Amino acid sequence: MINKSWQISFSMEVNLLFSKFLNLNPEKQDRILNAALKEFAQKGYQNASTNEIVKEAGISKGLLFHYFNNKKDLYLFLYNHFMGIVMGEILAKVDWSEKDIFNRYRQIAILKFDLFQKYPEVFNFIKSIYTENAPDVKKEIDQKNKELLNYGYKDLFGDIDLSKFKEGLDIEKTVNIIFWAMEGFAYRQQDKALASNLDQTYLEEVMEEMDGYCEILRTAFYK
Repeated sequence: MINKSWQISFSMEVNLLFSKFLNLNPEKQDRILNAALKEFAQKGYQNASTNEIVKEAGISKGLLFHYFNNKKDLYLFLYNHFMGIVMGEILAKVDWSEKDIFNRYRQIAILKFDLFQKYPEVFNFIKSIYTENAPDVKKEIDQKNKELLNYGYKDLFGDIDLSKFKEGLDIEKTVNIIFWAMEGFAYRQQDKALASNLDQTYLEEVMEEMDGYCEILRTAFYK
């Protein structure tokens, strides 16, 4: 199960430093968040423009910097805020008694889809973080990514039922292959979803396709 203290650390950092923004009405918050996510996800930190963010959000630049001191604060806020949301949703809603890695990942995929509906660029932003090299944020991002790898990944799949796997497999490498395959599938679907109608029918189609890939992986790695 996810290390709760680790997830809380993301949320506490956000709540303490950015209370002015978090006291805004939800509709205005979402406009600003979606505009910032889109700009950073598509252009990276260095090339992202706060002018484009405020234009997309329909607010003044002065108001943006009233809530966030500068571009760096906004970028790190997005990281902490959405990592806190993602991990909080997983912590609260995953059935941790389910020890099959494929069934557990299926639950996580549905939770991610729900979040994607509200914030379409969130996972593209998270994906972009891993290749971000801007000197202004690299040190902080590298440290946060290290924490994510040390706690999040291990806690998501650290207690799965290993007895299901074929004998002689390198379990750590096998789990990595499954994780990378599922994440790759998810990112491909996100690119398609940005141009699609994200309704229940679309989710069912995506999950049916994902189940097909899981079945192939089950055949390859399970007894």
